[in-house]
Amino acid sequence: MAGAGPVEAVAFDYGGVLTTPVADSFERWRTGLGIEPQSFTDCLRAWLGREAEEDSPIHRLETGRLGAAGFEKELATRLRRTDGSHPEPAGLLTGMFAGLRPDHAMWDLTDELRARGIRLAIVSNSWANTYPDRLRDGRFEPVLISGALGLRKPDPAIYQLLCARLDLPAERVAFVDDALPNVEGARRAGLHGIHHRDAYTTRDALLSVLGAGTTAGPAATSRPNKETRP
Repeated sequence: MAGAGPVEAVAFDYGGVLTTPVADSFERWRTGLGIEPQSFTDCLRAWLGREAEEDSPIHRLETGRLGAAGFEKELATRLRRTDGSHPEPAGLLTGMFAGLRPDHAMWDLTDELRARGIRLAIVSNSWANTYPDRLRDGRFEPVLISGALGLRKPDPAIYQLLCARLDLPAERVAFVDDALPNVEGARRAGLHGIHHRDAYTTRDALLSVLGAGTTAGPAATSRPNKETRP
């Protein structure tokens, strides 16, 4: 945990933090295409796991060195349908993320933090994703997208860049991500790393870091519903 000092900014990952879980979207996509589960699990482990090679296709995609079409071709060769065939490459990435929806409880939390005078930022590893306009409506500054930077979490350089853009020392910044390796990377860089599981526990963790009691604010009276609003 970072050293003492008032936290002045909170940086959020996007997919799986400000949205419904990425894994849920992946599962609906995989089921819909009839992808054999083990082939997808093995591919993610090889390309994104802790032992993944630094030049794996996902790492190259996230840093902008591999385009969406090239990644989809590599992915299609690794995946098998239950009938033994490979899926068509075109549209794989779009389909993988098609099930994401805003997590309204988390967006409410960003409103609460802004009302407390806390600055907000985004640090996202992009899979050639399209981000909503509201991400750039002035609520978050800076917005750091890995593919545009050539840097990806958990590279310490991306957390250093975040702090530089905020003009704050690391101990004044909290970072929220649903991927534990990215949280651990933030902690190694001196930030207050918070592992996101749901809006309720993330809010409690943030208010603890901010030195605010969990009884303050409208969201404290009940656990937010994990279901998204229509």
